Amino acid sequence: MATRPTPRKPRAPKAAADPVAAETAVPTLPASPAALPELKRQELLAEVARRTEIRRNVARPVLEAALAVIGEALAEGRDLNLAPLGKLKVNRMRAAGTGRVIVARIRQGAKGAEPDRGEDDAGMKEEVAEPSE
Repeated sequence: MATRPTPRKPRAPKAAADPVAAETAVPTLPASPAALPELKRQELLAEVARRTEIRRNVARPVLEAALAVIGEALAEGRDLNLAPLGKLKVNRMRAAGTGRVIVARIRQGAKGAEPDRGEDDAGMKEEVAEPSE
């Protein structure tokens, strides 16, 4: 019988030496997306279990259900707005072999920034005149 690990306390974020630089800092990206290893489902499951401090056998059905819902929404061509993942917009889809190819774009906010709530787009919407005008 495996013993249950004691829950870990969340780590406090480290204070930045220069608060202005921390606010304007842009995260560095790898030179190529292939520079990082692919994130597989088992690794994702382990990280979800670690962050939520629950056992893997409890996290597994929740993660699998979430991935299924996301996959179904993408297959329908729906755009997703899933903070903190970001806004995912499906550009195009096509059938390929035994599956489909979905080309999508993900827009993420800067790390630590307030989530986008659409305020920026509010002023850009075109207003339609009333029929009486």
